[in-house]
Order: sequence, then structure tokens, then C-alpha cells
Amino acid sequence: LEGYPPPSRLLTGMRGGGVHRLRRGGVTDDTLQAMAVAESLVIRGGFDPPDIVRRFLGGYIAHPEFYGPTSGAVFDLIRQGVPAYEAARCVHERTGGTRTNGSVMRGAPIGIFYPPCVVAGVSVACSHLTHFDHTAAECSAFLNRMISELCRGVDPDAAYRHALSGCLDREVRYRMVSPHSRPLVSSLDALDTLHCAVSIFLGARSFSSAVKTAVNLGGDSDTAGAVTGALSGAYWGILSIPVDW
Repeated sequence: LEGYPPPSRLLTGMRGGGVHRLRRGGVTDDTLQAMAVAESLVIRGGFDPPDIVRRFLGGYIAHPEFYGPTSGAVFDLIRQGVPAYEAARCVHERTGGTRTNGSVMRGAPIGIFYPPCVVAGVSVACSHLTHFDHTAAECSAFLNRMISELCRGVDPDAAYRHALSGCLDREVRYRMVSPHSRPLVSSLDALDTLHCAVSIFLGARSFSSAVKTAVNLGGDSDTAGAVTGALSGAYWGILSIPVDW
């Protein structure tokens, strides 16, 4: 469903195809980048920017067709020898903004790994490796705060309230203070993605219902599904995922 309008008939199970002609159960850059973060955190024992960037580049070199306009441009500069944070700033200035959702979609392992008291700072630092935009970083921090608390037994409403109270970006707070009052937009925008995922998760009754709602929005459906699935998995756990998925 990535890149297409919402389907006329809702999809309820795994199917192959799409713009990338993937096999059923195939993955895109959302999973590749999240796995890079997860592997680095485990192997290095914490947030190690050079190691994460090296792993990001491995996925990008193998599958450049999956990557969005911000991350792809930043990785091209890094491959030319530009340091990551400088590359992110250059792309931000050259394109007029980097508020895309690449740093939001990959950040769930940070929420799993770090406790709520420190997760926001690491999330912002990881976001800025590729996305110079402050709002994109705050969207990643908001999501990962929720994931950190959900993994540690906090109920969804409380995790949401705590993430909202800790949010430092005025625009993110304004959108997220009443997530059910605005229409869902599955776009490349970081705040649109955060809003979709949190709104769907808070209104869902199961992992599968949340993910199906997200991906059937069309648009940037792989990211909507990834971020909604990250929240849902953090709360309902791995055993909630349908066996055939």
C-alpha cells in the first residue's frame, strides 16, 4: 500500500507486491534502520553514533530504493566523507527542511533499551544524525518516551500523558494534545506520522487491529504501520502478533 491511496477494500493480511514488488513479509528501510539501531545498542552497549551510522550505510548501500529524500541525501554526503551531523545540517539547508519521518520510524529500539528518564535525550541525538529539524527530533522523543514506559508496564493513557508533558516543541504539543480530534494523514511528515500512530494505538483493542488500521491509510503506509506496530508491540508484547504474520 505504500505510495497508493487507501484501498477500496481493506487488506487484513500479508500480501506481496506494491511499488517495490516485495515478497509477502518483505521489509523496507523502516525495518532496516530500526534493526541497525537495535544491533548497535546491543553490541556496543549503548548509543554509539559512528557505529549506528556505519550500520545505516550498510542498509542504504544494499537497498537505496527504499530510502526517503532526507536520509538518502544525508547518507550520500556521509559516503563522500562528510560527518553525519554536518551532513544533516547541509541537507536541511539545501532542501529547506528535514521534518521527514525517517528518524521517527527507526527509533523504537531506543525506547526499549533506555528508561524513561534518559530516553528523550538519546532519541534527539539519534534523530539529529540524519534530521537536523528540531520538530522531527521531538516527534522521535515523544514516541520513544511512550515506548519506554509501555515496555516497563505503564498503561497507554499514562504513557501518552507523560510524553505530552515532557514534549518541548510547541507544534508537537498542539497537535498531540487532542490526537483524536484531527484527521489522520499518512505522509512523509514526522508529525503526521507520530499523530497517526499515537491516535490509532490509543483507540485500538489489539496489535493486529492497530497495524491494519495504520497500513490501510495508504500513503507512507510502511512507516505508519512500523510506528503504530512499535507502540502496539511495546504494550501488548510479542505474543500478540498473529502467528501467520
